[in-house]
Amino acid sequence: MTVRIGVEEEFHIVEVETGLLAPRADAMLEMLPADTFTTELQQAAVETNSGVHASLAGLYDDVIGARRRLDAAASTHGLAVVAAGTVPLARTQDTRPTAGRRYRHMVDEYRMVADEQLICGTHVHVDVPDRDLAVRLMCEVSPWLHVLLALSASSPFWLGADTGYASWRTMVWQRWPTAGPPGCYSDAAEYDAAVRSLIDSGVISDAGMIYHDIRPSAHQQTLELRICDACPRPETVVLVAGLYRALVTEALGRLEAADAPGCDGRHEWLRAAAWRAARSGLEGVLVDPQTRHEAPAAQVVRHLLERVRPALEAAGDWPVVRDLAERALAAGSAAHRMRRTAEEEDLLACTDLAIAETRGDAHPRRRPAAPARNLTTPGRPLARPSGAGRAGIAGR
Repeated sequence: MTVRIGVEEEFHIVEVETGLLAPRADAMLEMLPADTFTTELQQAAVETNSGVHASLAGLYDDVIGARRRLDAAASTHGLAVVAAGTVPLARTQDTRPTAGRRYRHMVDEYRMVADEQLICGTHVHVDVPDRDLAVRLMCEVSPWLHVLLALSASSPFWLGADTGYASWRTMVWQRWPTAGPPGCYSDAAEYDAAVRSLIDSGVISDAGMIYHDIRPSAHQQTLELRICDACPRPETVVLVAGLYRALVTEALGRLEAADAPGCDGRHEWLRAAAWRAARSGLEGVLVDPQTRHEAPAAQVVRHLLERVRPALEAAGDWPVVRDLAERALAAGSAAHRMRRTAEEEDLLACTDLAIAETRGDAHPRRRPAAPARNLTTPGRPLARPSGAGRAGIAGR
């Protein structure tokens, strides 16, 4: 039986005219069903929740449909949404937290960490048979999660500046006390005891603040991937979801056959590998989990494909995922595309590119020629954006 999957996508809300973040989530969500669209910590972001799907094609259609509805609600207010780890043009003073006791506590307790939570991610849920297996699977699949981060990397800019990273969101995210690799546990009871210990320490207030790269869901019988940036192109969401499901399926087979090698207790390299992926994306080297040495990103991605090919073939996903992976390697990461557009034009053109890819347009909508503007956020003057191609999901 094919394992089912679902995704949660976070989106920035921006003003179409300036490209700046706009704290207008409540106004948009009034127009949208609460079972699919919801708030985030900051009012400049919203989240969508897909249905549960057995096929990647069904997931793709769901993702596209949710994005269209979100775009329609945004456009009513002169806004747009961007699926990316960060947006190029942002100012912390232009945002405000969402109302509610839990969010208020987070803002008061974590101060600038919460104030600067101007980041968005893609989360993928995969069904698992039970919670004990979900906990054990974390350790089995963690060595490959940084490869999925590299495929999703879409946050080269922070507050108007080029960070030099492909995923600056990762750097911002890791400031939270529970972010990063999860560690290994023998069963759900041991994991839950560790979570209770963190809550009892006062460092976090509830289990929802476990921000590991991967975690068992507190409310569903799923294993949740959390390491990835939000992805401008919906095809990248499908690629990441397909690979993650295959990783979980492959690891589950080894656990059930008592063929898993077991944890060696060395987790320091996992954080280092995530840093490397955040720095390089697909344009440099990654840590190869098979050797724990650096290797070209394309080589590491193809090693992942080879590892999970049997699981992909069993699910009928191999042709689609292989094709999407090769397209991603040929086109480069979203961070690379964004940085290239900013270098050729400016940060607003880069934002237009991200808006267009999120919307599913073949090309950004062209702006009329405009005189130079002195925005308080760094960036070059407004200019006409260039076109950007978009590949459809393979086989569609």
